[in-house]
Amino acid sequence: MLRVFLVHLRIGALHELQYRANFWIHLLQSALSLLSSLGALAVVFGHTTALAGWQPMELVALLGIYFFMNGFIQTFVQPGMDRFLADIHRGTFDFVLTKPRDAQLLVAMRRISLWSLLDAALGLAVLGVALVRLERPFGPAQGLALVVVMTAGMVIVGSFWFILATIAFWFVKIENILFVFQSTYQAGRWPISIYPRPLRIAFTFLVPVAFAVTVPAEAAVGRLDGRTLLLAVGLATGLAGAARGFWSLGVRRYSGASA
Repeated sequence: MLRVFLVHLRIGALHELQYRANFWIHLLQSALSLLSSLGALAVVFGHTTALAGWQPMELVALLGIYFFMNGFIQTFVQPGMDRFLADIHRGTFDFVLTKPRDAQLLVAMRRISLWSLLDAALGLAVLGVALVRLERPFGPAQGLALVVVMTAGMVIVGSFWFILATIAFWFVKIENILFVFQSTYQAGRWPISIYPRPLRIAFTFLVPVAFAVTVPAEAAVGRLDGRTLLLAVGLATGLAGAARGFWSLGVRRYSGASA
């Protein structure tokens, strides 16, 4: 698995390096997006001292988590899913199935958008600055909890994308569904607790924005409880298994380009 990942990472790097100006364009876009988000926080806290119990630097930490997760999606998840959908449309997915590797693994890894790592790097930098400015103890246990829930968040987001993309085996044109998820993910810029109860439930269990952003942010600022941590790990495990099972069902449904 690691060897396959490194090969596709190298291929992705070679592809991106053909267009090096894209690095500066993407960096400018990421910086402008970050500045606009920080500006929105400044406007909010110009009228209040806390938002749903979150202090300014706590929300900056949440914003860092949001950018990191968005960078993860744009680097490792969305490019592979886009290519998978294109293969289904063109009937070239057959070539993936004939390769001597697990097809789901190849779909997940064979296309990597390297410059999108800038978002992840900016997110980690913002998170680090926010944790320093909070001036709170950050021990090994809290660091471990943060790593666990961030890993769980990445698994949850990746698995959810896979489940949505796998619907293409039955309904070819599903780009609108993925677009809805991308739009919904924008809600992760703010803690889930600010939304009405129906939206909190939807963002927690229907579209798992809470476990992708808010829960890791809670771990970073010392708000996370053990029950939520276990729930995040359990949901990540369950969604990964569901994505695998749904993928296997979809592959059996796939009839190939020649059918």
